[in-house]
Amino acid sequence: MIPFLVRRILQSLLVLLLVSMVTFSLIHAAPGGPVQIFLRPGLSPELVQAQIHNLGLDRPLPVQYLEWLGRLLRGDFGTTFKTGTPVGQILWPTLKNTVILMTTAWVLTLLIAIPWGIYNSTRPYGLWDTVAAVLGYAGFALPAFWFGIILQQIFALRLGVLPLSDMHTIGRQGDLLDLIRHMVLPVTTLVVINLAGYLKYARASMLEVLGQDYIRTARAKGASERRVIFRHALRNALIPIVTVLGLDLPGIVAGATLTETVFNWPGMGRLFVQMAFAREYPVLMAITVVTTAVVVLGNLLADVLYAVVDPRVRLGVRGTEPA
Repeated sequence: MIPFLVRRILQSLLVLLLVSMVTFSLIHAAPGGPVQIFLRPGLSPELVQAQIHNLGLDRPLPVQYLEWLGRLLRGDFGTTFKTGTPVGQILWPTLKNTVILMTTAWVLTLLIAIPWGIYNSTRPYGLWDTVAAVLGYAGFALPAFWFGIILQQIFALRLGVLPLSDMHTIGRQGDLLDLIRHMVLPVTTLVVINLAGYLKYARASMLEVLGQDYIRTARAKGASERRVIFRHALRNALIPIVTVLGLDLPGIVAGATLTETVFNWPGMGRLFVQMAFAREYPVLMAITVVTTAVVVLGNLLADVLYAVVDPRVRLGVRGTEPA
């Protein structure tokens, strides 16, 4: 296990370095790069050049990248171009808001989808399986922003029972009940959209395992259906779901851009859109680095969970390393 983890951590650091290099290069090569921020009407060319020089934007690109990387290794994401605000002051509170929203939606989705998918696999084409299929089609077909707007129209504008948007009512920051009321509509949107995929994964994976020979052998030996499902089948059925969990983990910090924008939720997704329009590239670089780190961590965590749910997997042993 330890050699595998060391190897994967080294690979992860290399991936982070490559992603940061590519992102940094693309941002500076794109039309309307950082220099364009200072080209505002009424600003003299001398003042523009002075600001560019002060920010180090007139230096060669490799030098700028090495300076940015050096600050990053010291935990400094830099400052915004326009106001000089440290990026960390913008990034970390926003990240906390996104984690609150996305983790709640993610946990609720799993608590509903996995038991429901397992139940449907034992009673395929029954009533609840049909309901899940309809919900799955709706979840795949409905755009998140459209579904969110519909919920706002019904529950906020017509019935008036839930807040339209934002994270808190003005003057009630820190009120947990107020926060929960504001979370109901965006969390519902995310759960319905995400539920479709997890339901299908859980059902299909369980159906495949229940058709295996060792399951038939367990039943032939007189094992109860509960024991067959939870003792013999569930662990193997979780392996594909673990893969999906690892891939979805970055979404907890990257945020749901459309959902956060529709509900005016002060999270990472909305921040990325705002900073892209404002051309605040230090913030965009920070979001990219944090998101990439979580992508790498999610993949590493999924590999470790393989060994937990499937004892046949032994990380680092030749021929058994997970894909």
